[in-house]
Amino acid sequence: MILNERLSSVIFAVLLCAAGAASAAEPANTVVVTATRTSQSIFEAPAAIDTIDGATLSEHKLRVNLSESLGRVPGLVVQNRQNYAQDLQVSSRGFGARASFGVRGVRLIQDGIPLTMPDGQGQTGLFDLDGAARVEVLRGPFAALYGNSSGGVIQIVSDDQVEQGGLELSTTYGEDGFRRYGSQFAARLGAAQLSGNLSRFDTDGYREHSAARRDVANLRLRVAPDERSSFTAIANFLDQPDTQDPLGLTREQLEEDPSQAGRNALALNTRKSTRHVQGGASYERSLSDRNRIRVMGYYGDRDLTQFLANPSDALTGSGGVVDLARKFGGGAVQWDNEGELAGAPYELTLGVEYDRMKERRLGFVNVGGVRGDLRRDEDDTVYSVNQYLIAQWRPIERWMFSGGVRHSEVRFEIDDDFIVGPNPDDSGRLSYESTQPVIGLLFEATPSVNLFASAGRAFETPTFSELAYRPDGSPGLNFELDAAISTNYEAGVKAFVGEKTRLTATLFRSDTKDDIVTGPPPFPGRNTFVNAAKTRREGAELAAQYATSHGLDMGLAYTYTSARFEDFINFSGVDLSGARLPGVPRQSLYADLSWRHAPSGLFTGLEARWTDEVYVNDANSDFADSYSVLNLHAGLNRGLGDWDLNGFVRIDNVTDENYVGSVVVNGASDRFFEPAPGRTYYVGITAGF
Repeated sequence: MILNERLSSVIFAVLLCAAGAASAAEPANTVVVTATRTSQSIFEAPAAIDTIDGATLSEHKLRVNLSESLGRVPGLVVQNRQNYAQDLQVSSRGFGARASFGVRGVRLIQDGIPLTMPDGQGQTGLFDLDGAARVEVLRGPFAALYGNSSGGVIQIVSDDQVEQGGLELSTTYGEDGFRRYGSQFAARLGAAQLSGNLSRFDTDGYREHSAARRDVANLRLRVAPDERSSFTAIANFLDQPDTQDPLGLTREQLEEDPSQAGRNALALNTRKSTRHVQGGASYERSLSDRNRIRVMGYYGDRDLTQFLANPSDALTGSGGVVDLARKFGGGAVQWDNEGELAGAPYELTLGVEYDRMKERRLGFVNVGGVRGDLRRDEDDTVYSVNQYLIAQWRPIERWMFSGGVRHSEVRFEIDDDFIVGPNPDDSGRLSYESTQPVIGLLFEATPSVNLFASAGRAFETPTFSELAYRPDGSPGLNFELDAAISTNYEAGVKAFVGEKTRLTATLFRSDTKDDIVTGPPPFPGRNTFVNAAKTRREGAELAAQYATSHGLDMGLAYTYTSARFEDFINFSGVDLSGARLPGVPRQSLYADLSWRHAPSGLFTGLEARWTDEVYVNDANSDFADSYSVLNLHAGLNRGLGDWDLNGFVRIDNVTDENYVGSVVVNGASDRFFEPAPGRTYYVGITAGF
């Protein structure tokens, strides 16, 4: 791996210090995670994986966006676009940064049920932050065990252990018309545990034409009929009508007024309405002391209407109004086995998964924000079939070998019913197939220091949107667009210093063949994509966490990422080899400090973030400047009989920094920039029974 010499020296010094300081210490109790497909201690997982607990997700937070709480996770960039029509921008070690909407390249999961569709597109707005017990974030080679993803996995695990019944009511107010009302409840009914939450979020938005409303409901039921089995069912509902889309800004618009809406946002009334309902159930049973089986199934329905910034009135366009009705579902079976091989303990996991999505996609002309004539009419179907095997074995004391292999097949089908005049028949069938091996090694250097290394291969298929049209304008799917294949490596150290400090450091590298990037538009309104021959992402992640029994808690996360095109000649014939991948900051630093005075219930803290400059397009012709942001919060928790009252105040961007929070990679008409708000105040109160 080629890294800056100075940075390498710093990392090496941190590794030595961590090993030396922790050599005589006993490891602290660690969280059991499941993101590697098997339940194991986070300290013993041979992979870069971090967790954020439910209290961190909710305490003195707005509980609207995942970006509020994941700063302590190195290698992960979660940006609030200030645009609820396009969701958050999420990337892991540079994967997923190119997504102009939704989440690409990072797998999203809630309680074992995928929130990422079989084609690789997902939405963080579906996450249940109120009911979360923790968030698990997995980066690196072991993410390949989830199939069609390259960069990582974000999984939310809900709190389904109900000790006693309760009710919680909360409300938060802030500037720019921010309002959020929520309620949570839990009850035990014999062997059944029932919990759920309801919430409404409203905002006028920091920018012009960025108002949004989101209604969310979640319900969880867990039944344990005996000590060997359990049944869990969940239901999720989201309704987000007429969410305004302010679009990105050009450089000139950004310098003139960062709070304005982008070009055509008002003229074409760009907006999106989403209604999403899904449910799932899983059954787990211990067949014996060494065998366990899990069966899972889910089904959902999603309706979406979106008004875009392009009228797209040409017959060869796809329409400036997207109207789709989607049905999706799937299931999985997993068997876990424990035993001994050559006198040494092993764990073995076998699984099979099937996921399917079918949608009716229509496109209409956007006539000043009103639906016009039909321009697209097709049925899209994608399904994936996956089989995987994962094993862990301890043949030698202090050594653990881990590995796995997954075989994935993803098939796309489009049946085009809009064949008028020059508009061709875009029907087609296309499939991708890949086998992804992963291997990992963990060495227990001392009782409180573990060294690990892993390597593996991952793949990422194009989405339906990326396959829809060919760069040359000819009919049918983009058959020339290959899946991206990545070879990933990582090595690192995990250490505990006493029972209060946790240190991690990881070096990583990913070499990708046929990375998917934006291509030329053959006709107005038809976005296309091409493959970049070779790209490389490499860097380092450092994290430290310190907590005392006196209420002091500190966290630090630093990421260095060198992401660049190694071999890429774009559609115009320009050689962009050596250019940096857009949307990926070279460096980022996050730190937080909080203090809780238990006798009085006082709780206060600060959060600081620095992010390096970010290029906005493949040619690196423009960039968003680096920025630093400081947030402050304070609150008071008091008991009143059976009620627990918690009030807080929060000030984001205390220094009133003028900065760009996220960018639209290769944005149309140079609309690259999504500015963030200045100093913003919030106040909230929660009452729990």
